[in-house]
Amino acid sequence: MASMEGLIGLMNRIQRACTALGDHGDHGADLPTLWESLPTIAVVGGQDYFFLVLPFHSLIFGGCGGVDKRNDRVRASPPCSRALLPKTSFPVALLHQIEKGAHEYAEFLHLPKTRFSDFGANFKSILPSCTFTYTLSFAISEPSTKLIVTALFFPLYCGAALVRQEIADETDRMTGKTKQISPVPIHLSIYSPNVVNLTLIDLPGLTKVAVEGQPESVVQDIENMVRSYVDKPNCIILAISPANQDIATSDAIKLSKEVDPSGERTFGVLTKLDLMDKGTNALDVLEGRAYRLQFPWVGIVNRSQADINRKVDMIAAREKEREYFESSPDYAHLASRMGSVYLAKLLSQHLEAVIKARIPSITSLINKTIDELESELDTIGKAVAADPGAQLYTILELCRAFDRVFKEHLDGGRSGGDKIYGVFDNKLPAAFRKLPFDRYLSVQNVKKVVSEADGYQPHLIAPEQGYRRLVEAGLAYFKGPAEATVDAVHVVLRDLVRKSIGETEPLRRFPTLQAAIATAANEALENFREDGRCTTLRLVDMEAYLTVEFFRKLPQDPDSKVGNHPASSEAAPVTVDRYGDGHYRTIASNVSQYIKMVGDELLHKIPKAVVHCQVREAKKSLLNHFYVQIGKKEASQFGHLLDEDPAMLERRQQCWKRLELYKSARDEIDSVAWTR
Repeated sequence: MASMEGLIGLMNRIQRACTALGDHGDHGADLPTLWESLPTIAVVGGQDYFFLVLPFHSLIFGGCGGVDKRNDRVRASPPCSRALLPKTSFPVALLHQIEKGAHEYAEFLHLPKTRFSDFGANFKSILPSCTFTYTLSFAISEPSTKLIVTALFFPLYCGAALVRQEIADETDRMTGKTKQISPVPIHLSIYSPNVVNLTLIDLPGLTKVAVEGQPESVVQDIENMVRSYVDKPNCIILAISPANQDIATSDAIKLSKEVDPSGERTFGVLTKLDLMDKGTNALDVLEGRAYRLQFPWVGIVNRSQADINRKVDMIAAREKEREYFESSPDYAHLASRMGSVYLAKLLSQHLEAVIKARIPSITSLINKTIDELESELDTIGKAVAADPGAQLYTILELCRAFDRVFKEHLDGGRSGGDKIYGVFDNKLPAAFRKLPFDRYLSVQNVKKVVSEADGYQPHLIAPEQGYRRLVEAGLAYFKGPAEATVDAVHVVLRDLVRKSIGETEPLRRFPTLQAAIATAANEALENFREDGRCTTLRLVDMEAYLTVEFFRKLPQDPDSKVGNHPASSEAAPVTVDRYGDGHYRTIASNVSQYIKMVGDELLHKIPKAVVHCQVREAKKSLLNHFYVQIGKKEASQFGHLLDEDPAMLERRQQCWKRLELYKSARDEIDSVAWTR
């Protein structure tokens, strides 16, 4: 397996990529997060339990968001109460090993070409060189507090005033002067021959009371924030408790017990051992009797305020800590596993083991997420080209894509086209059956129409004009269903246009072009509808022409004479006047047979006319007029048609950045020299 330097350095580079590309482990975000899959160590404790294991130039450093009188930096004034306000900016520090004797410097991610090198002479370490990452989730309020916070990175006596000021300035730029929480990290890289392996998230200190300027919800907000980190299975919990308080009241232990009841992710750290009352000790805790964890408790001793005032450097402070445990009658037998140096080694070794165990699952997650992001980007589509020729090509391609989807609806493969045949097979026949021909061809109406057609001159054999009027007026009833059929198919086609636009995936990102295509398509459908209406009405009107053959086939009634006497060859000629009801029933029957015949034909002809004029034309030339309009546009207008939905544009950018992150992480993992 890879060395510790390779493993921790690998995690550092991936975390740096996460920060640079916007993955801060955002909770509730719909983009996949790699940050939350990386093994981390989170420091949890009360607001006033701030501790410092070692400054970064020695081993590790950390804290719980408050200021202790025994801390390793200058106190805020007033202490504690002003140390924490919910204005969190997540400074992220990555330390990189460089060659021995090389000049040390720092760089911020937001100032990639600016080097800060005012470290002073004390930026040295007595420990082996390696890479160290420190992720700080810290509340920053006023300038005096900012200096205290930034001293986490550069203790006051080590110089680096410019770096401290830049952290403070960037915090103000990101969060303003208000007491708000910002999830965006301040990313800082330290280059030195002497740094330490570790990834540490220093969460805000748990507090019980909101101070002036804080909302009442700050207590719960901070706890929720801390819990969101330590609740994750890849998080190692560093629970900090003061030795001079009852362990049963420890906020850190309470929270860690809730999220890690088995204690397999929790390391207990006991501070302020030298501040306990005389005659008391913390052996019950340190030896695991008061509260047992899977890992041994570690006690640490920080510099006193007098040491800080005398400017005792951290190397001397760590030596003093070692001497304290070795000479203590209470803790001498535990001295080998007490102190900041031991804690750093313990955490480093455990973190390395966790990383080794997590690498396969992280690799699997990376590969899976890359496939998902690439698939989504294929759906979203590429960014629009700036060249007018390429833009025109894109517009035409999108139109063709829409046209393909529309035709699939008509020809099958997508639902909707079958509704047209439902109009022909169900609605049109049903409308024909409801036509009032029984009432129209009643004896009374037929007699009225025929009489009006004959005028004062009675017909001799067949009332030709009466037949013509009856047929013409009867056929007019078919015009209503014919027009209704045209309108019904038009509604179906218009609905298919709407559905096809929504189902054309590449078109979704261009709302302006969607609207233009919809307008052009609906205008074309209106033209097709008018053509279909004229054609179907013409079909009906044509059937009103009665040929000579029609009249020749009409049955004659030679018995229909005045008085209804039967005719005989010997009878004297009589004058035909008017006919009885039987004659008019015969006329009604003849007209009814003709209308029925025409109706049967129209049930076939109207659908043919509608398909020819509307459906066929929609398939063939739905966007022809739009193409003509596009050809007349200025090249500068193409870009307007390709204006993207801002949400889609933002989504593509997010996906590209996240895909870049995962590919970078994959390359980083592949670049590690794995050894047995």
